[in-house]
Amino acid sequence: MLQRIEAEQLIPGRGQPIQNGCVIFDEEAISYAGPLAEAPDTPEAETVRARTVMPGLWDCHGHFMGLRSADLSLLPQEPIALRAARITTDLRNALNAGVTSVRETGGLGIHLVRAIEEGTVQGPSIYPAGTTLSTTGGHADLHSYPTSWVEDFGHLGGELRLADGPAECARAAREQLRRNAKLIKVCASGGVLSEVDHPIHQQFTNAELRAIVEVAGMADRIVAAHCHGKPGIMASLEAGVKTIEHGTYIDEEAAVAMRECGAILVTTRTIFQELLDNGHMLPAYALKKLQATAGRHAEAVAIAREQGVTIAAGTDVALTGTEMPDSWGRNGRELPLLVKCGLTPLDAIESGTAIGPSTLGPQAPLSGQLREGYDSDVLVLDEDPLVDIEVIAQPEHITGVWKAGVRVK
Repeated sequence: MLQRIEAEQLIPGRGQPIQNGCVIFDEEAISYAGPLAEAPDTPEAETVRARTVMPGLWDCHGHFMGLRSADLSLLPQEPIALRAARITTDLRNALNAGVTSVRETGGLGIHLVRAIEEGTVQGPSIYPAGTTLSTTGGHADLHSYPTSWVEDFGHLGGELRLADGPAECARAAREQLRRNAKLIKVCASGGVLSEVDHPIHQQFTNAELRAIVEVAGMADRIVAAHCHGKPGIMASLEAGVKTIEHGTYIDEEAAVAMRECGAILVTTRTIFQELLDNGHMLPAYALKKLQATAGRHAEAVAIAREQGVTIAAGTDVALTGTEMPDSWGRNGRELPLLVKCGLTPLDAIESGTAIGPSTLGPQAPLSGQLREGYDSDVLVLDEDPLVDIEVIAQPEHITGVWKAGVRVK
């Protein structure tokens, strides 16, 4: 069905907003986006009038895991089928929050893509990494379990895969490609929610990172590196990794290196703030690491912006249930948090729309912008997010969402 949205303001995703704008689209693509005065007549179109129209949001770092707790050690204790069933609620909550595309950096989304594409369930477009790759003892290891249990979990369809040495790392990457992963996710440094590692420490060796990047590159996939510490950031860039996730200890040297390599920072301010607001839910070891890194992470985002690093909005949301912190449906909070780090509202919107596809390298779809020929993923608001960016974080202000030209809210 042909759709027409006439809005007081059109935010294209990239470029300046257009006052009195119009977007025309169907299930195939956008056919017009520009001034209302220049729009073609479409008497057959269903017409909506709104305060603001803009592209559907991209969340460039999320996890469909179906968890009801931030304790990752519960992953193997609950059946994958149960967690996948919970995720159907997450998919709906994402759409209600205006999220029409998700770059999933590890999780069960790789199994849900087909269900969404065939129309069995409604949800955003998912571009999955499949299973997250980690060294033994690394951030995506479950340190409280015997190693053999974690290895079995990874081989039986779980979200974590241990790999040591270049040959095993190459094999692990190929396993994800066999599942049609659209990118490869590695843990290049320690993390906050993992028990015994340190966020600063590099984990994969340079040779291991190169092996993964080489295998991914042969299939036109990029590698995304979870990385807090500078040693892992620099090793990842040297190996050819294209996106740095979190980037907590980015300094000026690392930011310049990222800019020169054309690497993208995927921010994830949301998880830091959401967990700080709910520190009582965390085990003592995680709370201690969170308190040590959260402020430094905000500084890193500001440094990256000042040095001209490309910034993409990602949340690291993973939990099911909008009453839970860091849960699907709370994705829009990332943009106002980026504004607090120094981005303008228009820059933050670009990070959450037009820049999103770039985090997939050669797998990038024509998405994230209101432009002729681009995917017809669109949302409308009853307020102006350039005046108050907080409205994007409040789903009640998102009055309409279209995914692939079909209204889903």
